[in-house]
Amino acid sequence: MGETEPHSHACCAPGRAEPAEVAEAAGDGGRLLSLAVASPGVRAASVPSTGAPAAGAGADAAVRLAGGTFLMGTEDPEGFAADGEGPVRPVTLRPFLIDAHAVSNAAFAAFAADTGYVTEAERFGWSYVFARFLPAALRRGAGRPDGTPWWCGVQGACWREPFGPGSTLEGLADHPVVHVSWSDAAAYARWAGGRLPTEAEWEFAARGGLEQARYPWGDELTPGGEHRCNIWQGAFPARNTAEDGYEGTAPVDAFAPNGYGLHNMAGNVWEWCADWWTTGHSAGRRSNPAGPATGTARVMRGGSYLCHRSYCNRYRVAARTSNTPDSTTGNLGFRCVYDSGVS
Repeated sequence: MGETEPHSHACCAPGRAEPAEVAEAAGDGGRLLSLAVASPGVRAASVPSTGAPAAGAGADAAVRLAGGTFLMGTEDPEGFAADGEGPVRPVTLRPFLIDAHAVSNAAFAAFAADTGYVTEAERFGWSYVFARFLPAALRRGAGRPDGTPWWCGVQGACWREPFGPGSTLEGLADHPVVHVSWSDAAAYARWAGGRLPTEAEWEFAARGGLEQARYPWGDELTPGGEHRCNIWQGAFPARNTAEDGYEGTAPVDAFAPNGYGLHNMAGNVWEWCADWWTTGHSAGRRSNPAGPATGTARVMRGGSYLCHRSYCNRYRVAARTSNTPDSTTGNLGFRCVYDSGVS
């Protein structure tokens, strides 16, 4: 299972629990950190944006799913057995509602304004930014995790300044909020009257009614040459041709939705799930599984704009990874689910 060995989960989104020198370097840019950071170019969407979901609307802005039984997991030869993608097992879920989009910058801004919430990246004082989005001077002054030099720990990077000091959210209101930890996402979900999805709920929703398909739309990545998600094109990490229209994040409603009307269940940004991470799954039937009772890392699903088949083929529906709950990066967001209004 898997044509190449899976890389460290840090290649997808590095954890905050990295060696101390990374955090120290993130806070030791000196003069370099006073430089303004330009946002990477955002290309026009192939599917026009209709705006971000209304903040705080909760279940009123979500899609109702009837639940039922589906086959969770995969034995796809392109998958990673070491990630706990298998075995394939029947899972039954109760009805629930789920956001049609990842939570946007506009929605998170409304939450922060209403509650005064300060994210963990803001409190820690730094977060991880993809190196290509930074000016050369700032890249040279940033700490980098071992083995993943394309990530830079940048002082001041947070959801409000996603590319470091001097950057803004201009033009990104309808893009997914990033640099949010699991705890930040859970706090927003409570404010919105919901919660984070269980991993089983997330996968059920991502499949869009298709049984054991590789992607939310089927088994072919670009059917008829059409890009269906925001991932990396070119040679990672040196060259991104952005053939799908985006170098960084895309609007939360970019690309056609899956069969359940949900956007970007593959690519764009990784999405936090409620579950603690485990790779041990039973092949037996389960009902409404919620993952282990305790753990050290939380599940992330969906892949991101940095995913590429050559090193991180984790934009498939069954692909999974994890991160420490306090971790924040420029490619990690979330969406909410709701129990109210279902029967």
